[in-house]
Amino acid sequence: MAIKEIVRRTGHSRGLVRKVLRGQRSDVFRVRESSLELHLPWLDEQWAAGQRNGAELWRRLKRQGFRGCARIVSEWASRRRRVEKADGALNRTPSSRTIARLMTISRDALSKAESVTVAAIERGVPLLVEARELIAEFQAMVRKKSLADLEPWLVRARSHLVASFANGIVKDKAAVSAAITSPWSNGQTEGQITKLKLVKRQMYGRGKLDLLQARVIGAG
Repeated sequence: MAIKEIVRRTGHSRGLVRKVLRGQRSDVFRVRESSLELHLPWLDEQWAAGQRNGAELWRRLKRQGFRGCARIVSEWASRRRRVEKADGALNRTPSSRTIARLMTISRDALSKAESVTVAAIERGVPLLVEARELIAEFQAMVRKKSLADLEPWLVRARSHLVASFANGIVKDKAAVSAAITSPWSNGQTEGQITKLKLVKRQMYGRGKLDLLQARVIGAG
């Protein structure tokens, strides 16, 4: 889809959409968790054992309680086959931002070309695979509000590529613990700040406090 059409449908600025597409922003659109996410380790085991038929994998998953359709599993199997056909050679080395984006988004959301790139990266830099797993574990910990997993995670993370991130958490551990366990969010505050910035930009950033106050109160 063209950037112009994405802007029209989402209402976001052209510059913001460009940053998202380039992997420079990942905090704008929340990606729905794939229904396969919890079953990926099992699927990887079956694939390694030689079971490559998507329909058969779906039937086995269904017996385990999986509620997704056969198409989801078949598409996953097709992506795995495409990745294995890749020779691992890249025409050019991706930028660090591109690598960070590809290694952190869901594998189900990768295109054919991106799957090939990720496969080459994983073969060339195994440490990035471990870093991705640690990041996924941290995200799951926050979503499930599992504070008990924080300390063991920090012990592992401080000896890997995400050590600087882990050290930052240690320095602000009380706040991170509260973020995991507390039901409260500062989303409303951030939303109001964004609204103020939008109004100010509409005045080309030159509106002083009195004019900004008048516009915000008047709009309310």
